[in-house]
Amino acid sequence: MALQCGIVGLPNVGKSTLFNCLSNAKAQAANFPFCTIEPNVGVITVPDERLNKLAELIHPQRIVPTTVEIVDIAGLVKGASKGEGLGNKFLANIRETDAILHVLRCFDDENVTHVDGSVNPVRDKEIIDYELQLKDLETIESRIQKVQKQAQTGGDKTAKLAYDVLVKYKEALEQGKSARSVEFDTKDEQKVARELFLLTSKPVLYVCNVDEASAVSGNKYVDMVREAVKDENADILIVAAKTESDIAELETYEDRQMFLEEAGLEESGVSRLIKAAYKLLDLETYLTAGVQEVRAWTYLKGSKAPQCAAVIHTDFEKGFIRAEVIKYDDFIKYGSEAAVKEAGKLSVEGKEYIVQDGDIMHFRFNV
Repeated sequence: MALQCGIVGLPNVGKSTLFNCLSNAKAQAANFPFCTIEPNVGVITVPDERLNKLAELIHPQRIVPTTVEIVDIAGLVKGASKGEGLGNKFLANIRETDAILHVLRCFDDENVTHVDGSVNPVRDKEIIDYELQLKDLETIESRIQKVQKQAQTGGDKTAKLAYDVLVKYKEALEQGKSARSVEFDTKDEQKVARELFLLTSKPVLYVCNVDEASAVSGNKYVDMVREAVKDENADILIVAAKTESDIAELETYEDRQMFLEEAGLEESGVSRLIKAAYKLLDLETYLTAGVQEVRAWTYLKGSKAPQCAAVIHTDFEKGFIRAEVIKYDDFIKYGSEAAVKEAGKLSVEGKEYIVQDGDIMHFRFNV
């Protein structure tokens, strides 16, 4: 399932350092703008403690986690919507992603140049918001010109619906609001809105890149960001990218855990960021468990059993008969599939069953 999160931000905010920590793909992290020109794509393993817990009980031959794709996109500057810097390439690369990880510089360091001369994460956020909103407004105005006449004079219901959606978006964008802030009541409106593929309608997570001392509780810059995004449909995450880079260089799991404990962190920022990116893409995981392998499978939240079966193989969906489902907590409690069955905790589900995160699935099919 090739859904992607794009890492964006102004030059020198720590995007490539963070990307390197995430993927071990060594995007050039240099102290000057535009060191990342072509988007670097990393396929990132999603941390899932449930796999290890199941493996302790089953002793499989292998453990296969699921993954998520992260794209490191070139830094944006003012005027990108008009083609300044690498603007057109930047905007095209964002359009191809499904969600945005917006990295904001929330640390002071006189050795790292800031493209605007001073540290102000809210200003940085607004620069990128403004450029994306301008591009979306350009898209909206172009679409309005195409449907306005039909909507107002031709009695075309489809054109009228599209026009109403476009006008709502236009009003919001002209007020400096992103498209994701606009809500639509009907499924028809929501469908039209999705098909516009606006840049500012994509879900976003603001990643506050802080110094090591602020990795646990944040700082004044993080507080500024939190206040600025309080009315948006968005979360923030605090990460110390330089610290994460140091952790990534440690060779053993034990050394990394010791480093985290000394820093007062229960879990690495990279691990939290990967999980947040997975959630941002509206993804969940079901599991398969046997002596050959314990494996995680990715599906879109809200999917029914046959669609989830297709993640393994399309034939599973075509010939779907039923799904045998064990809840993860029940498997851990009883210790084996046989014990779960004996306790009456295995359920048999049909085509309408909506798969839940952590379900242990066994599909029956006939092709």
